[in-house]
Amino acid sequence: MTGTRTRIAELLRAAGQAHHHAFAATNGDDPEWPGWYARHLTPGLLGASLAPEALAEQLRTVDAEHRAKAPSQDWAAYYADCFLARPSP
Repeated sequence: MTGTRTRIAELLRAAGQAHHHAFAATNGDDPEWPGWYARHLTPGLLGASLAPEALAEQLRTVDAEHRAKAPSQDWAAYYADCFLARPSP
């Protein structure tokens, strides 16, 4: 993994752990997880100022792509690759 890819994947994993801890009573079940992750990750993901709503929408899109195209691939690395491949907003 490149340095930037690794850092993004680490940020995503840390958000995942924080989310699971915050929603431990529901075993991490939260249908609105993209919004939670986005608020946890912004500002600063990819070094750009990105509104939490825009990041939440990107997370929903990447999650759907990951589930459809590569469900066995590490989710955080897949998301990092997708974020790096997309043009900055």
